[in-house]
Amino acid sequence: MNQIHSVCVYSASSTKIDSVYFQAAEQLGRLLAQRHIRLVNGAGSIGLMRAVADAVLENGGEVTGVIPHFMVEQNWHHTGLTELIEVDSMHERKQKMADLSDAVIALPGGCGTLEELLEVITWKQLGLYLNPIIVLNTNGFFDPLFGMLGRAIEENFMRRQHGDIWKVASTPEEAVELLYTTPKWDISIRKFAAI
Repeated sequence: MNQIHSVCVYSASSTKIDSVYFQAAEQLGRLLAQRHIRLVNGAGSIGLMRAVADAVLENGGEVTGVIPHFMVEQNWHHTGLTELIEVDSMHERKQKMADLSDAVIALPGGCGTLEELLEVITWKQLGLYLNPIIVLNTNGFFDPLFGMLGRAIEENFMRRQHGDIWKVASTPEEAVELLYTTPKWDISIRKFAAI
């Protein structure tokens, strides 16, 4: 069983999405708080980013938000978090969020969320991030991405072993359980990075 003290959650900032996504995000936040797992996220003040953070805070948990200065200047940040860390760039934000986390959970989102997820998958493929990566596939949102990744494996753009980099959960409860049961990645996998 992994020791999980903090989890980085990637998620959408959109406010116009179906309520099923908000319900899953809020349930995830409640579960993290109940397990005394600190949430690390991008400190956004809207969308699923806010929904997860508010649910953690409302249930007695702690949230560390990491956000670039330019977003704070636009007042895009959540002002009620336990801790707010300002950084210089989007690149620094992603690195800091990973550094502070014992695992990653990706919720549905747009380009930013997909980019964060694919980058951390790449880092794990290269042995730069060894912790669990869980994809919460609410409403089958990520099915097309899994199809694309499956095709990349089938056509030898990735090794079959790389399909073990991420785990898929259909519910927040399953996502939290996978945090504890997904083995840490072996850094020796680096030798498999190339095809």
